[in-house]
Amino acid sequence: MFDFDATLPLMAVQFLVLVALLNVVFYKPLTKAIEDRSDYIRTNETEARERLAKAEHLATQYEQELATTRRQYQQTIATAQAEAQALADQQIATAQQEAQAQRERVQRELDQQKQEAMSSLEQQVESLSHQILDKLLVSL
Repeated sequence: MFDFDATLPLMAVQFLVLVALLNVVFYKPLTKAIEDRSDYIRTNETEARERLAKAEHLATQYEQELATTRRQYQQTIATAQAEAQALADQQIATAQQEAQAQRERVQRELDQQKQEAMSSLEQQVESLSHQILDKLLVSL
């Protein structure tokens, strides 16, 4: 079947040369391209994970800032409402005091006018009673 003459070593050498040639021309560039592609994919995947982690961190940070801002906003509104209520209460109290003072002033004026009218009436009554008395005494 096989002849062990010079063709067998020549075929072996050709095979080895072909393997070496294919290795240099085809397999090494293909392996390099596959490794470069693999490195590129790994790098992109790592960068994507980093970006995703950064985005999640930023989203969490923004949510915390938003919650803080909402709390401050609500606190500011509550403070403004409390101040407005206090100012309204103060103005109402001032208006009530002014109304009370005005009522008391009017009451004093009315009392004074009443006293003046009573004193004037007393003088008129006294004057009229003297006149009546004089007329009665003159008639008797």
